Amino acid sequence: MSAPDPSTAATAALAGAKPLAFWLDPEVEGHEVPETASALSGEITTDLAVVGAGFSGLWAALIAKERDPGRDVVLIEARTAGWAASGRNGGFCASSLTHGFANGANRWPDEIADLERLGRQNLDEIEAAIARHGIDCEFERTGELLVATAQWQADDLAVEAANLRELGYTTEFLTEEQTRAEVDSPTYVGGMFDPDAVAMLHPAKLAWGLRAACLRLGVRIYEQTPVRDIRSISGGLRLESRSGAVTARRVAWATGAFPGPLRRIRHFVAPVYDYALMTEPLSEEEMASIGWKNRQGLSDSANQFHYYRLSADNRILWGGYDVIYHYGGKVRPQYDQRPETFERLAEHFFATFPQLEDLRFTHAWGGVIDTCSRFCAFFGLAYGGRLAYVSGYTGLGVGATRFGAEVMLDLLAGEDTERTRLEMVRSKPIPFPPEPLRYTGIELTRRAIAAADRNNGRRNLWLTTLDRLGLGFDS
Repeated sequence: MSAPDPSTAATAALAGAKPLAFWLDPEVEGHEVPETASALSGEITTDLAVVGAGFSGLWAALIAKERDPGRDVVLIEARTAGWAASGRNGGFCASSLTHGFANGANRWPDEIADLERLGRQNLDEIEAAIARHGIDCEFERTGELLVATAQWQADDLAVEAANLRELGYTTEFLTEEQTRAEVDSPTYVGGMFDPDAVAMLHPAKLAWGLRAACLRLGVRIYEQTPVRDIRSISGGLRLESRSGAVTARRVAWATGAFPGPLRRIRHFVAPVYDYALMTEPLSEEEMASIGWKNRQGLSDSANQFHYYRLSADNRILWGGYDVIYHYGGKVRPQYDQRPETFERLAEHFFATFPQLEDLRFTHAWGGVIDTCSRFCAFFGLAYGGRLAYVSGYTGLGVGATRFGAEVMLDLLAGEDTERTRLEMVRSKPIPFPPEPLRYTGIELTRRAIAAADRNNGRRNLWLTTLDRLGLGFDS
């Protein structure tokens, strides 16, 4: 029997897919979308204003109240909690604070042991907080299986596994046979399994659960309230919206890909679009055909990579590969849909799992994420130390955002902590150039990494130059 044509299967499988993030779909059973909070109206004052109700802002507000229950905290969100990247991602809650071990080791070799330890500690604390606050977000400490689809990728994974074992972690390199015994795809030639570094969860339910926990602890939340201006005043900062204003002694700025009036971070952040598909639930026979018994999160290891995982009801989320930047950093609702990317993703899905040729996709969506030139979060203070900010997670922020929230609170308190002493926290990424150089550079890089994937991982002059400048890029 001949293998199915991935292109034909992709077109049929995408017919009828909802143009909506699965996690945010109110018609999915178990999705109890919270009622939107009122917009800010009039003048209020507070000890701490947190701007942005994605994961960074939600964690910042919650941890601020846990550190000091008497502190008055206000959380302001331009739309609704978790509506952007926090509610549209793959639900990989990774321990890595540095967009993977290799990126961190290349940039901060003297700190990588501490960064790995702090990241795994942070993941433990996320698990504890979810239990403490009774957040039902389908949290599963599954670990992650990185798979190689070419020998050069397997060679790289073997080196990474050895490096992590030297740091004391139980990371295991897998042969082709061992990898396919975990999840069966004809494309796999090897893999690396880290049992402790990643958990799977429902990202929107985490955002909604953190929001509910904040409210229980007394955080005042205002949604549909975009901040239009920041002004220094005696004793604090004034944040102005269309219908009101907040006067705060301190501000934690956690707006991701939307810098807004905080102009100093605009040159460090580029908004890029990532895309994902969700299948219908797999039958027992379909699950058996791929042998995915241990529910690990998966990612392949090319420069342009796919990430995929099982939902609680055994759907497969399949995302990644294309990373799209629009000239001028434009963010538009229509960019959430990109049919050519969905078709490409679906073709790759069926090439990976030809045994699932009859499976259909129920949801297809995209969303904007905040990237920076070092591909992991950066931090800073503004307005004389009264405002702290974090941005630039580059798509691996579900776990790292909690760490980012703690860094912001440490900085605002003026505390000397292990976190604030990190070079990663004290340094900044190289800023992106102005247009049209920004768009040209990103497009050249996208094409170069695609070429590297076709050429056994060999990086051309453009990529090696970026590597020497500290701008080495994989998607």
